[in-house]
Amino acid sequence: MASAHDVEHYDFISLGSGAAGKFVAATLARSGKRTAILERKYYGGSCPNIACLPSKNIIYSAKVQHLVAHGEGFGLPKDVRDRAKGAVNMPAVINRKREMVRGMQRFHEQMFDAAHAEYIWGEGKFVAPRTLEIEWDDKKRLVKADMIMVCTGSSPAIPSIEGLKEANPLTHIEILELEEVPTHLIVLGGGYVGLELAQAMKRFGAEVTVIERGDRVLKLEDNDIADFLRSVLEAEGVVFKTSVSITSVSGRSGASDGVVLKGTASGEKFELRGSHILCATGRVPNTADIRLDQAGIEVTQQGHIKVDESNRTTAEGVFAGGDCAGSPYFTHIGVDDFRIVRDFLSGANSDTKDFRRSGRQVPSTLFTDPEFAMVGLRERDAQAQGIKYRLAKLPMEVSLRTRTIGEPHGFSKALISTEDDTILGFAAVGAHAGELLPVVQLAMKRKLPYTDVADLIITHPTFNEGLVMLFMGVPPRA
Repeated sequence: MASAHDVEHYDFISLGSGAAGKFVAATLARSGKRTAILERKYYGGSCPNIACLPSKNIIYSAKVQHLVAHGEGFGLPKDVRDRAKGAVNMPAVINRKREMVRGMQRFHEQMFDAAHAEYIWGEGKFVAPRTLEIEWDDKKRLVKADMIMVCTGSSPAIPSIEGLKEANPLTHIEILELEEVPTHLIVLGGGYVGLELAQAMKRFGAEVTVIERGDRVLKLEDNDIADFLRSVLEAEGVVFKTSVSITSVSGRSGASDGVVLKGTASGEKFELRGSHILCATGRVPNTADIRLDQAGIEVTQQGHIKVDESNRTTAEGVFAGGDCAGSPYFTHIGVDDFRIVRDFLSGANSDTKDFRRSGRQVPSTLFTDPEFAMVGLRERDAQAQGIKYRLAKLPMEVSLRTRTIGEPHGFSKALISTEDDTILGFAAVGAHAGELLPVVQLAMKRKLPYTDVADLIITHPTFNEGLVMLFMGVPPRA
């Protein structure tokens, strides 16, 4: 190991440029601290480069394609509609996505420069407590920091199925770079990523089959939500196979002969051929190759870094946040991990739950068309836990804005306490459902009665206007 004078010193280093660490680094740098973000591949992290934003960009392109192809009600001529059907210019779609990514990289560069936070390219590994060895272009350097935050994220999980790894399956990363539409895309996994990309690729013109080992898609969500979204995608031509056990995969994804899956579906043998295969079967934390043991950092059996309520690891001066720390796999939760560490370091309200991991809201949005969004308790969870609730449910068409855009399908629902009038949970499936969450979240966070939402004067016609009607329909307490 190098001598002490060869080691560069920093006040704070983020190992990885996930949301939690990069924002802590920028915040401390603005206060005069010497900070650095250490990244091996993606400037600004995975979200703006290969995940959240690029996928939503592609999904929106697919929506535009779909609107044009089915635009008779909007007055689009038949020849325009016919040209749009199955004639997407995928290189143009991918280029639009790449332009957005380049813009996000410039945004991050400007943010780090303005904060005077350093950005270091390289592969970082612990060699001692709060000490990292960085390797880049066959060169090595040692850095040490008073505080380090590990934000190395996660990677797509590839199931242990005979021949699957050799078939070179697509993940969410590679499929967002395809410049041609797959002839037949087989999607492994009926969760968020699988459904979003299945619908998008079907709209671009691919034949799509979704394979789910469970008996239904979106296994964590309520049945009415999962069944509704499956019916929407089926109406667009996506094929679903549930209760599937795959025994082997042969061939190569994207090759001329494609891939062949063999297994059983509901106990019956089946064989399925496709041109491409997409793995959307979950994620694993990126913690195996950074020598956490050299710094005294412990991990769980699943490989997540052990952290306390303030995101502190088992090693003094080392924090962790985002996917690698076992936080729910959402960028907005990584941002909340940033807030937790920021306020812990500043001493602001460190004795309150506002800045702790437990008890925090975990909202989520599935960016299918229509969207699905939820926060708080699901009905299935409340029932499993024996929590009594009052249910309000409303067709999305009652929110009249949905009729103006021709997307009145779906519904919203709210779970209300039987002991008081607080909101226990909320879910919506319909046009722009994700935009409905903040109003409900604020009421839940402040433990306001649902009547405070019902009594709001909300601009007409907007999507949030439907919340008034929903909460006006809450059954009275017995």
